[in-house]
Amino acid sequence: MRYAKCIIIPDDEGLHPVDRRIEAHPDISRDLLHNVNLLADETIVTLYQFTGDRDALKSILEDSSRVRKYQLSGVDDVIHAYIHVEADDRLVGLLSMLTKFEFIFDTPLEFTRRGGLCVTMIGDVKSFQKAVPDVPDGIRLKLLKTGSYEPDTDRLYSQLTDRQQEILRTAVDMGYYDVPRAVTHDDIGEELGCTGGTVGGHLRKIESKLLSQVVP
Repeated sequence: MRYAKCIIIPDDEGLHPVDRRIEAHPDISRDLLHNVNLLADETIVTLYQFTGDRDALKSILEDSSRVRKYQLSGVDDVIHAYIHVEADDRLVGLLSMLTKFEFIFDTPLEFTRRGGLCVTMIGDVKSFQKAVPDVPDGIRLKLLKTGSYEPDTDRLYSQLTDRQQEILRTAVDMGYYDVPRAVTHDDIGEELGCTGGTVGGHLRKIESKLLSQVVP
C-alpha cells in the first residue's frame, strides 16, 4: 500500500465559495478538515475544525445560499462544524477524481499558512501519475513525497494548531510534565515570549482536546 503526500493549491477563487469566505475572515482560522464526502446528488458534506469567532462563522453560514444545513459544537474558541453545501464544480471534480482512481484520504487534512490543503492520499502508486490530467482547472497539486503507507501515530498531535504544538513541545522539553514538575507557566512563557497566563490557557485547551479523545 502506497501513499502520496501533496498540497492542494487552489487559485484565488478557492475550493468552494463558502470555504473561501471563511478563509478570508480575519477572526476565523481553518485548522483541520476531518472529513469531506461527495454525496450521490453531488452535494458535499464536510467536518471542519476552526478556531475563532463562533458568531462570525454562523453569520457566514447563515448568509450563504450554498449552505443546506450546518451544526456547530466545541468549547471556547475551538469549533467543530458539520457543513452540508451545494456542489461547486471544481470541488466535485476533485472528489470525483479521487473516487475514479480509488484513492482515500488519511484524515485529518491540514490547512497550510498560504491557504492550501495538505493531504495524504492512499492508493495504487501508478494511479497517482494517471490522475494528474484529471485535476480540475484552477487547482494545482504539489507533490511532497511518496512512500509505503503506515498508520499515522501522530494523529492526535496533528489536530493541534501550530501554536499549540509549539507550546506543548516547549512544555515537554522544559520538564513541565516531569514528576516533580521542573518549570512553571511563567518559565515557559519567558522561553516563548508570552505571559504565563497565556501558556496556562493554551495548555488547558490542549489537555482538554487530547484527553477528551483518549478517555472513553
